[in-house]
Amino acid sequence: MTRLVNFCARLTNAHGFEYFIIAIIIANGILLGLETSPALNKRYGDLMHLGNQIALGIFIVEAAMKILAQSPRPHRYFKDGWNVFDFLVIVFSLIPATGQFAMITRLARLLRVVRLVSAIQDLRLIVAALVRSIPSVVHVILLMSIVVYIYAIMGYHLFHEQDPDNWRNLGISVLTLFNIITLEGWTEVMNRAMERHPLAWVYFVSFVVIGTFVVINMFIAIIINNLDEAKRERLEELEMPPSSDQLIREIRATQTALRRLEERLDRQSED
Repeated sequence: MTRLVNFCARLTNAHGFEYFIIAIIIANGILLGLETSPALNKRYGDLMHLGNQIALGIFIVEAAMKILAQSPRPHRYFKDGWNVFDFLVIVFSLIPATGQFAMITRLARLLRVVRLVSAIQDLRLIVAALVRSIPSVVHVILLMSIVVYIYAIMGYHLFHEQDPDNWRNLGISVLTLFNIITLEGWTEVMNRAMERHPLAWVYFVSFVVIGTFVVINMFIAIIINNLDEAKRERLEELEMPPSSDQLIREIRATQTALRRLEERLDRQSED
């Protein structure tokens, strides 16, 4: 049993095994894309189904090996949020693709492609930075909402009579301002407003500067800052001394290797 645990631990931590799982996820994602073609699905549907089942079987074996590698404390596998995500993807994929569960099963297959995030360390860092950024981003969104609300009321009072399509009420004014934030066709809205209010450019330019260049850059700055912090924490984890469980596993693996070496030496001396 100890040899099996050590084998699972070495295999699941090997870079080759990681690359193999990434290749399976990509191949499975390509199959899911090919299934959207009615012609290909009609001609190769059985092969595509077989490919999906093989990928699911590999993912199940991977999860089982990772859980076994944590022996004698397999519950530690679920302390990692990414492992929980991978396990849930497998569970949802096992739901029968019939009746009312058919749509859930199809969505679960798509989650296998999302597993590519959990399989690549750099992508996990980016997601971790995004999650870490949520509290700060909420405050930026609140600030942006206040700015949009003020400008929407101003825009309604200034332009609703001349341009009711874009400013006839508060809701439409807010949608117009969100469209301006994307910088898509905002000059047309500005030119229409300037036909009656020559100084309307001040309103639009100031909103673009505040809404697009200032607030959007604040989003970017927050995410980049949290990405740097996530990378720094990752480096600190790598620099931490190994735990007692890791040392025990390494000692057991070394003992196993030494016993094998002794057996080979004994056989050679007998020959």
